[in-house]
Amino acid sequence: MTIALDDGGFATNRAAAIRAAEDAFRARQARARLRRRILPVAGIATLIGVWAALVYILKVPTFVAPSPQLVAATLVGRFGILMTNLLPTAIEAISGFLLGNAAAILIATVFVHKKSMEQAFFPVVVLINTIPVVAKAPILVLLLGNGMEPKIAIAALICFFPTLVNMVRGLESVNPQSLELMKVLSASRREIFFKLRMPNALPYLFSALKIAASTAVIGAIVGEWIGSTTGIGALIIQSTYNFDSAMLYATVIVGSAFSVLFFLTITLIERLVVRWQPVAAV
Repeated sequence: MTIALDDGGFATNRAAAIRAAEDAFRARQARARLRRRILPVAGIATLIGVWAALVYILKVPTFVAPSPQLVAATLVGRFGILMTNLLPTAIEAISGFLLGNAAAILIATVFVHKKSMEQAFFPVVVLINTIPVVAKAPILVLLLGNGMEPKIAIAALICFFPTLVNMVRGLESVNPQSLELMKVLSASRREIFFKLRMPNALPYLFSALKIAASTAVIGAIVGEWIGSTTGIGALIIQSTYNFDSAMLYATVIVGSAFSVLFFLTITLIERLVVRWQPVAAV
């Protein structure tokens, strides 16, 4: 017995199956996005709940560890003071971020084109990076004074090394076949840099920039611990000496929130700029 196939019915069933698969894929994506948004909020809420429970059950003195309610009240009641001190820290962190990363990109470009320079000075950069930040800070304060300059310098130094390493790696890890093709086509060194090396290095660069966005804030705060009367770092020291734990916790939260906001800003810029993955060297 012969069974006749209905081409029209087969096409209809196939289209319906494709639509169903697409709907299922979109539903999975929507659930994944929802999880990415809900789970961090649930984690933070759980942490706050455990914190409040421990303070209440153990009857921890306020000057040792305040309750979340007291910290929240401090955030609201002394919001003006917190924002006034956040401003110089933000200026120092952003300035150091821009200065340190600009220097790292420039030096990475020199290292890629001048191997002798990389061999001579990269060990020096590594040596400087091994010096603890708390040891660099007093030296920079002595050299640059008590203004914003040493804080910006500390933030820049912290940002510099990760960006330099990632940028050098990104510029050097171009596909050898692509590089050879550019040379065969008589591309200039500038064309190779901007059309091949730089696009390949951007994912590496943004990975470093996201790290630097957080560490720049840390650098600015550490710099304010030495010879500063304003800023998040100075406010942390003052709150600690005054046993004002609620203000101390509120200050830490504000500094952390700014660091997270800075990180998310760089992440957003990365999504707008980088729409490809780095090419692995063969």
